[in-house]
Amino acid sequence: MDGETDVSSTSFARTAAWGGAPLPRVLVINRDSARLGRFDDLDRYGFRVTSVSNLDDGLRDVARKKPSLVILDLSSNRTGWVEILQAARSACIPVIIVIKQPTDEFDCVQGLDLGADDCITESTSLRELVARIRAVLRGRRLAKSPARHGKARGRYRFGGWVLNRRLQSLTDPAGDAVALSKDEYALLVAFVDAPQTPRSREQSLRAIRLREDVFDRSVDVVVLRLRRKMEADPSTPRLIRTERGVGYIFTLPVEYLG
Repeated sequence: MDGETDVSSTSFARTAAWGGAPLPRVLVINRDSARLGRFDDLDRYGFRVTSVSNLDDGLRDVARKKPSLVILDLSSNRTGWVEILQAARSACIPVIIVIKQPTDEFDCVQGLDLGADDCITESTSLRELVARIRAVLRGRRLAKSPARHGKARGRYRFGGWVLNRRLQSLTDPAGDAVALSKDEYALLVAFVDAPQTPRSREQSLRAIRLREDVFDRSVDVVVLRLRRKMEADPSTPRLIRTERGVGYIFTLPVEYLG
């Protein structure tokens, strides 16, 4: 990571209080010990960071210490990464893969296929990494929430819009039905499940089950179509906003109607 610092870093870090819960523990695994320090600054953003360069140590920590999230750095050494992914998946621990550059997309796609939650390049800024970690952790908490499963077939309201997941329908604030394609509906459900939370483009791609090319731009097309159907001015979106360097965020609070 670039290890950048700025005036807002301290205040930004203080927002990660995690509701009084224990700070999330991030396990960094990189077989190149000289590069482990790249992630040390994550502690300024409310994370407890443990770094290991030994594969056996990494497997042991995944199995015994159960970190909140694993950062698996493949940018310098790919040895043993499949074992780590399999161990993390078995323990239900999310993983973010780090690759050297976008041209290494084979590693990224293969990692996502094996259960990784996100993929970034080594040039990703520290603040973007923090945003992606938070998004992954929030998504996991939502997935584990018993209430979420009970609400999966219910109705949701946001800004006057109503999404009925039992009927797979959407009505606008005037009460008129809005036709959605399968991909548009799937992406909207993903946004509603994690409102006001940045979602990376990779997460959105997996939500709509498009081609497994993680660098594909198809998700941007689906977002554009949703904006045309839901935004008063699609050229200045307010409901589905672009988060620069991260992806997209659904800005409205969501109310469950039952």
